[in-house]
Amino acid sequence: MKKISENLRYLQLLAKEFPNVPKVTTEIINLEAILQLPKATEHFLADLHGENEAFQHVLRNASGNIKRKVQEIFDKYLSEQEIKELCTLIYYPEEKLELVRQANKEMNDFYQTTLNRLIMVCRNVSSKYTRSKVRKSLPEQFAFIIEELLHETSDDHNKHEYYNIIIRTIIRTRRAEPFIIQLCYLIQRLAIDRLHILGDIFDRGPGAHLIMDTLCNYHNLDIQWGNHDILWMGAAAGNPACAAAVIRLSLRYANTKTLEDGYGINMVPLATFAMETYADDPCELFKPFIDFNGESSPRQKTQRLIAQMHKAIAVIQFKLESQLYLQNPDWNMCDRCLLEHMDFEKGTINYYGKTYKIEDNYFPTIDPGNPYCLNEEEQEIMDSLVRSFRTSERLQRHMQCLLSNGGMYAVCNSNLLFHASMPLNADGSLREVNIQGNTYKGKELMQRLEQTIRLAYEEVPEDEEKAYARDYFWYLWCGPDSPLFDKSKMTTFERYFIKDKEVHAEEKGWYFKLRDRKEVCDRLLNDFEVSGKHRHIINGHVPVKVGKGENPIKAEGRLMVIDGGFARAYHSTTGIAGYTLVYHSRGFQLVQHAPFTSTEEAVLEGIDIQSTTSIVESSNRRVLVADTDIGRELRKQIEELELLLRAYRKGWLKEN
Repeated sequence: MKKISENLRYLQLLAKEFPNVPKVTTEIINLEAILQLPKATEHFLADLHGENEAFQHVLRNASGNIKRKVQEIFDKYLSEQEIKELCTLIYYPEEKLELVRQANKEMNDFYQTTLNRLIMVCRNVSSKYTRSKVRKSLPEQFAFIIEELLHETSDDHNKHEYYNIIIRTIIRTRRAEPFIIQLCYLIQRLAIDRLHILGDIFDRGPGAHLIMDTLCNYHNLDIQWGNHDILWMGAAAGNPACAAAVIRLSLRYANTKTLEDGYGINMVPLATFAMETYADDPCELFKPFIDFNGESSPRQKTQRLIAQMHKAIAVIQFKLESQLYLQNPDWNMCDRCLLEHMDFEKGTINYYGKTYKIEDNYFPTIDPGNPYCLNEEEQEIMDSLVRSFRTSERLQRHMQCLLSNGGMYAVCNSNLLFHASMPLNADGSLREVNIQGNTYKGKELMQRLEQTIRLAYEEVPEDEEKAYARDYFWYLWCGPDSPLFDKSKMTTFERYFIKDKEVHAEEKGWYFKLRDRKEVCDRLLNDFEVSGKHRHIINGHVPVKVGKGENPIKAEGRLMVIDGGFARAYHSTTGIAGYTLVYHSRGFQLVQHAPFTSTEEAVLEGIDIQSTTSIVESSNRRVLVADTDIGRELRKQIEELELLLRAYRKGWLKEN
């Protein structure tokens, strides 16, 4: 009685939704039943780096999860080729149907067979969910028909003809192809219940804007921000150094599609300035690093313009970042103000007490007496570029998607997710990081950083706090104690201008050196209050060098590194195209991918990404909804409903 009276106000509110005993008991029965369903499948991807085609393929095939289900259903009935054809249809329905139509004059038999097979697959992937949840996922125009087909079979003697006439009528009314297309997309959607993106959607590849379009419309998503995402978020928030770095990286990889075609960033003023300023400069050190677009290399004239623009924006970036270091001495990064140590007459630099030759000594826009000041033209260019970032409607919409669905970390079903690192001391203890005079570590640090990032986007009057938040994006990009960087320094300047590779080194923080130790991982999991018998840390960020024998499973299974390896630049380093992770009711499966060729090849030849699946952790019984975070929440709801039921039956509340 006491417990009911203490919660009476809350129960009165709950009673508005469940006004009588039948309503309450029905919901309790429903929730208790849901707890006994198998756990839905989660899909973990990281480090997409603008490689939209590879991302779309992995998303469509659910890292091989769909093919696994198709094989389970049809292994005894279909040939390997037929299974491959069916899977290709599920991944790319429009494109595959076009090919089938070109090869077949009579399509009705194909439609009949295919519809029956797709219904079987759809029935299988929907079996983990309640009818209510499946119903919410159905395409509106075919919702009633699909629901009938999913819950009736041709094996039922009483409804045999009912089932078959639906299929035949779909074909007769010429709705087979749109119906097949919608069924394929429904299978894709139901195969994965929740998608986790562990950072670095942007940079390197040409399609980050297309990836973001997909993510913004995904049915169940969370994102852990990566260092490259933070750089773009900083640019979109109006941080000039971040904007310059975004453009520099795009030019370095001869890839401006995302900037220009995706977000409409006006590069003309920079191009005009670069052609005039570096008209007689070969800009040898600034030629495009590599072409990621799968096309032939740009023409010589285009390459030269890219190199000129690349040098122009690089010099601007070095000036702007040094301004931030001087304005924010609490970052302890003033030693990265390198331009003042250059001797322009001798072509050398005094680098941490040692003199090195500068490989390129043509800097017409640098005033030796005031090296970090932008000249008038440079300032105008940056004002224009920042304005372009701030006013790009599509970019701002994508940033809001990152803010709405993202954060510095997440805890989900006993898994701690963050992109890169956690600042640690040499003994593995959590390192305290100073932010504006206060120190934070571990979970508190991640929460404080997330608050800072969100402040930069809040629609509040400009003040010192908001200005600092906008500046701080740069520290998160390359600061030594940033969880998104965690290295001694970012040697961008050195890699451009100093030949000696010794100065290119970026010493990794203690997290990367100690993450193989189970006690270090346990300490982190405890700090973030991650519970459960089997708990893990899941990271991206650092490509796993499989070719050199590195294992993505560390600390006796407590840590999994799943850098997706989508960026082609890493393939020669890693020897593979990275990893993705699938967590279903039977356990964890780590999927190792070979490089993706093209969507066209996948459709024409049915060539899938060649993947190797490893069972990381399996359960001796199926993991149920009751074992998940959702299960814990449902049990709380059941407990509250039981209280409401008791209140009705004891007369504390009147039924309506």
